[in-house]
Amino acid sequence: MNVRSGRLLRRLRRPLAALLAATAAGLALLALRPAPPPSVRVLAASRDLPAGRTLTPSDLRPLRLPPGSVPAGALRSPAAGRVLAGPMRRGEPLTDARVVGAALLRGYGPGMVATPVRMADAGAARLLRPGDHIDVLTTPAPSSPDPLETTRHQGPARIVVSSVPVVAIPPPGNDGAQDGALVVLATDRAQAAALAGTGAPLSLTITGR
Repeated sequence: MNVRSGRLLRRLRRPLAALLAATAAGLALLALRPAPPPSVRVLAASRDLPAGRTLTPSDLRPLRLPPGSVPAGALRSPAAGRVLAGPMRRGEPLTDARVVGAALLRGYGPGMVATPVRMADAGAARLLRPGDHIDVLTTPAPSSPDPLETTRHQGPARIVVSSVPVVAIPPPGNDGAQDGALVVLATDRAQAAALAGTGAPLSLTITGR
């Protein structure tokens, strides 16, 4: 080593020592940095979604939540093709109670069944939202076959079931029928039998709980 090289080494010694010390400090900080908190991957709405929508891959996005914040029944596997029972807000996690299926009856108590009924007035059915409570009414068939006498001879409306909750409203056109509108209600078995045995057009009134 010549004199010039020795002088250069002495001049660089302090900067090199400072650089090595800074590198060591940085590595120590990285080693001490806590690991990222645990999270769970779920599916969430990528935009506001209406009730009755058949889900597509673009309707959902992955969302990571702390384990304690994951809602019960959160869906983690692909859900394309399933039908929403109620509307969803952008960013809301998707759960099994949000799609048409057995989980719709969760929270309604034992012995309840999901009962599809067809309302004669599709416009009135469009006013409903899952969670609404309704009375279902029927009007006895007129005794006269003459259409002009229908209103005159029609009996009074009768309540078939009272204050039953709406759990789903399937989208129009997916059930193969053109008249009226299909609504799914949470009923007990006796109420389901009463609704099935009416044999007459059904109407509704929206009630409180």
